[in-house]
Amino acid sequence: MKIRRILATAVAVAVTTPAVMLSVTPAFADTKPDTKPAAQTPAKPTVKELEKAVAEAKKAYDEALAARETAYQVLKDALSDNAPLTVAARAAQQAADDAAAAKVIADQAVTDAKTALAEATEEERAAAEETLAKAETAATAAATAKITADADAKIAGELADDARVEAARTYQAGKTVLEEALAAVTAAEAALERAKKEEENQGGGDGDGDGDGGEGECIDEPGLTTVVKGLPSSVTAGTSTTFSVRVANGTGKDLDKVLTYASVHATDKSGAKDIAKYLKLTWSTAKSPKWQKVDGDLYIDAIGALKDGAQADIKLRLTVDAKTPAGQGLTFIAGDYFNKDGSCGLTQDAAVDEFDIKAAAGKPSAKPTPKPSTSTTAPAAGNGVTPQGSGTSVPATTTNSTLAATGSSDATTQLALASGAAVALGASAMFLVRRRKTGADA
Repeated sequence: MKIRRILATAVAVAVTTPAVMLSVTPAFADTKPDTKPAAQTPAKPTVKELEKAVAEAKKAYDEALAARETAYQVLKDALSDNAPLTVAARAAQQAADDAAAAKVIADQAVTDAKTALAEATEEERAAAEETLAKAETAATAAATAKITADADAKIAGELADDARVEAARTYQAGKTVLEEALAAVTAAEAALERAKKEEENQGGGDGDGDGDGGEGECIDEPGLTTVVKGLPSSVTAGTSTTFSVRVANGTGKDLDKVLTYASVHATDKSGAKDIAKYLKLTWSTAKSPKWQKVDGDLYIDAIGALKDGAQADIKLRLTVDAKTPAGQGLTFIAGDYFNKDGSCGLTQDAAVDEFDIKAAAGKPSAKPTPKPSTSTTAPAAGNGVTPQGSGTSVPATTTNSTLAATGSSDATTQLALASGAAVALGASAMFLVRRRKTGADA
């Protein structure tokens, strides 16, 4: 007997909201649990219908990607030092500074004229009074000019700030739409793979060629949990970091065999380049202290039987190659079990941890470019994946107050980095959605 893991639904639910997944096409309804009476339950969509749904979802994603890239360019232009409103704001501020300097000179002229009048002889008095009157008139005009210039500079600055804030809001809205579109693609692909598998099973087997047929799907098991401890929020190229995962059996029954699923994914800062090849996971336990590579199926067969109420610890070591560019990474840790009686289960809440990747000292980071981004919002309890450990939460949000005080290309870079971090998680979801366990014979 073999355990089958289709992570599609779990991961899709974890990185999206059910409403999003079900909104693009009714065909996605198959991804939700069937709780209605048989007479009220609509017919399941066919493979052909789901293939059409996937195509529609991908088209919507492409359109959302184009819109987000346009919004990114608008934001980049708004944050540029050469943006028209930014140039106008600088000119208005310079005029205000010049007006302030002119007022200082005019006020000093009045002071000097008053001193000259006080020291003037009877013959000089008339000329001194005329000089003072002219100086006071000029000072009044300079004060008025300063007030006007200050008001103009304030308005120009607010217009430039408002343009940056609005561009940021539009860009953020574009990111949200793109995240929802990616979620729809993920859900559609998950539903399609599930339908194909069911079709294979109905055709006279279970689809894996081992002749064991009729096994059925493994259940979500909330009592089987995985908790990650000690994973830092950032790692540096050329180093290794050790952390651990604790697998606990709170199912109320003894488990004959427990496996741990462990994968790592990463992209560069732009989110466009997959750099997972530079990262390697190895594991060890108290009984097997020698570090071993995670197998090709990304499963660790180190725990074996686990009695009810017991727990087991596995050490994990993440090694980052010295050539690794700066970027973002994600680990995905889950657990499976199967028993000799044919029953099997999957962790309901897996552990997802994000971390930043820092390039080795002296290694320049590539300039970010606008690429697809995805959401990493934590789901409601029981939706499939729960972030745990010490990893940082992504993406970073740029606030209006920050933008209002920003006018340089640095702000553009920070927004791109936040987007890239989100992409790392979205790409991981797409990667995990295609993972299934097809080994581990009892």
